[in-house]
Amino acid sequence: VQLQASGGGLVQAGDSLRLSCAASGRTRNDYAIGWFRQAPGKEREFVAVITWNQGVTFYSDSVKGRFAVSRDNAKNTVYLQMNSLKSEDTAVYYCAAKGPPLRDAFRPIDYVTWGQGTLVTVSS
Repeated sequence: VQLQASGGGLVQAGDSLRLSCAASGRTRNDYAIGWFRQAPGKEREFVAVITWNQGVTFYSDSVKGRFAVSRDNAKNTVYLQMNSLKSEDTAVYYCAAKGPPLRDAFRPIDYVTWGQGTLVTVSS
């Protein structure tokens, strides 16, 4: 499977932005798609994950209640709706795919395929 992330940009604090992750190639319905972000000088951080088949979602505490992950199976696309953005949300956002189980979804090492990343900059 190949992943293409898009939708990043420059926004102001409090604004909203929606990222997309389009999957192509040999997709599997037992995959989960995770979103990670990496700010300059920091490690890659788990943001959210959703399973293709049942739409089960998990979020990091830092985005819970502000971000929402969803999927459109017909379009093979996963979305990350980001609301009430803060300056600390500034980072390159990546989507990635992993197989089961879901319990290690917060660990980047468990993901087998990564998209190229899209930059989100939130000005305060």
